[in-house]
Amino acid sequence: MKLSLQYLLENFGVTVAAITGVLAARGKNVDLFGVIVLALVTAFGGGTIRDVALGRGPVFWTEDPSFLINAFVTAVVAFYLVRYHELPPAPLLVADAFALAFFTIVGARKALTFGVAPSIAVAMGVITGVAGGIGRDLLIGVIPLVFRPQIYLYATAAFFGASVYVLLCQWSPHPQANLVLGTSAVLLLRLAGIRWKIALPLFRPKNAAGSSA
Repeated sequence: MKLSLQYLLENFGVTVAAITGVLAARGKNVDLFGVIVLALVTAFGGGTIRDVALGRGPVFWTEDPSFLINAFVTAVVAFYLVRYHELPPAPLLVADAFALAFFTIVGARKALTFGVAPSIAVAMGVITGVAGGIGRDLLIGVIPLVFRPQIYLYATAAFFGASVYVLLCQWSPHPQANLVLGTSAVLLLRLAGIRWKIALPLFRPKNAAGSSA
């Protein structure tokens, strides 16, 4: 039975991402089938794009059916739990932060195993972390989290954590510690952004008011 660290992390990320897909459907009048689709898109979107872009072997969830079963069962269970137990908005952001952290580092780690350049590994980590959430939000007709002005360090946290992880892999001979530190970097920066409302500057041209008059 395959129980590698990569396998466990991907399954944990799939579980958390599927839950965020279910939570995002609240108040959108989406039926069970639609909720399952949202969960699958959230769980597999980023990793699918990563594996297709790398072009090295089959997409991860088509190679091992346990990922699909994981996301499906999680979506169904979460669907019925959320129907009878109303949750505040905060759990969606916190769950999404965990999914972002795990998927980002898994993406960067997998890219490095294929021998790509460090910059490409960072990009693959960010794509793995944010693309599923973008697909989820587009399907329910809202501005994706990564593009909202009040997002508070979403893709930035993924970029920072992926960069930390890739740099550590270049200099440190401790892969387990590198993985923990990289994941923690994404998670802590994202949660700090949410807690203290830290955001990047908005693009507001100086003459915007005059040009719109």
